Amino acid sequence: MDLLQIIILAVVQGLTEFLPISSSAHLILVPVFTDWPDQGLSFDIAVHLGSLGAVLYYFRRELAEMSRDWCRSLQRRQLVGESRLAWAVLLGTIPVGLAGLALKGLVENEWRSPVVIGLSLIGFGLLLAWSDWKHKNGRDEHSLSWKDVAIIGCAQALALIPGTSRSGITMTAALFLGLSREAASRFSFLLSIPVIILAIGLEVLTLLGSDEVVEWGSLLLGTILAGLAAYLCIHYFLAFIRRIGMQPFVVYRLLLGMVLLYLFW
Repeated sequence: MDLLQIIILAVVQGLTEFLPISSSAHLILVPVFTDWPDQGLSFDIAVHLGSLGAVLYYFRRELAEMSRDWCRSLQRRQLVGESRLAWAVLLGTIPVGLAGLALKGLVENEWRSPVVIGLSLIGFGLLLAWSDWKHKNGRDEHSLSWKDVAIIGCAQALALIPGTSRSGITMTAALFLGLSREAASRFSFLLSIPVIILAIGLEVLTLLGSDEVVEWGSLLLGTILAGLAAYLCIHYFLAFIRRIGMQPFVVYRLLLGMVLLYLFW
């Protein structure tokens, strides 16, 4: 990998992991529009680590409280403080984990096409637009019921389809359930933590069974750049989402989806 490839792929991963525009779609499309070779599993792991580090650092205080209260809830066998939100994040991850194991072959092969990505970008983009128009600026993430968590968790499983966007579909579901834009975004970002950890774990297992050569310098640079891009993305997205809404991202999704369908269908 040359320096330009490392920079672009790391920044693309860092930004699109948390924006509602699909990181998997962009990482699939970069090689389609360039003559770059596949970046390899080790680089995928590195940029995911960067994104994980960014979200862990940004929500470090909330995560410390959630972890402490979650442990206390296990001891007392009842909900304590922020333990409810911690349980919501864990339980909301189960559907995508099960779906990922069941649909691994389809996700890695049949669905990785520009046409599927284009259709997903447009279809789920319109759904995001509707949910953003419908939202009432009301509830926060602490008001989620277990039914709400189950709905958002099942919606997250749809993100296995390239072009859907994990953050986009979870925000869409949360907005439909009456959460504010900020609350929907925060819960979506918290939900990303176990999902990214699971993705890294699967990639590491696959890497251990391969003979891929590891370029440590490229991996370190990719991790740092992806982490910085992801942190800035989270910070500014949460700062401006109340004013800008989801519509700019919807427009981007529709335009990109139409370009892909025009070029590849």
